[in-house]
Amino acid sequence: MGFSLSKLFNKTESSEDTIDAILASVDHEAYGVSESNVLFSGLNELGGYFFFQTIVVGTLKVKCKNGAQLIFKGKDFELTLNSDSLEFESHHTEVKGRFVTNIDFQIEESDIKALQNATLSEIVLKVKKKEVLFTKYVVNEE
Repeated sequence: MGFSLSKLFNKTESSEDTIDAILASVDHEAYGVSESNVLFSGLNELGGYFFFQTIVVGTLKVKCKNGAQLIFKGKDFELTLNSDSLEFESHHTEVKGRFVTNIDFQIEESDIKALQNATLSEIVLKVKKKEVLFTKYVVNEE
């Protein structure tokens, strides 16, 4: 009878989920990709206030009470956005090891144009003690 404690308590076990699988399963265009997460985003306006809405799909699993920051970096450009809500958490999906995390960030109308015109080199999501580094996603057209 084979019984392995390492299989019971092995926290490094991961699913077969990949960035390509996430991109194929979500009907929206990705904004950024990291090693194990995909960032989807869009701008929204409500009552004169602008929000940069994000959805992170992948291995990021967090329950936060202190908010998050989203930092855009590019050539001669850096913009830091603070989350609209201090509290949010990741939710399980039907795919093993995959989570969905919705975070809205406040953005000024003047920063929207600058962000749209910037050539980004990286996007950093800071939440709790984690930093997730995304690169801007570009669709390969062959």
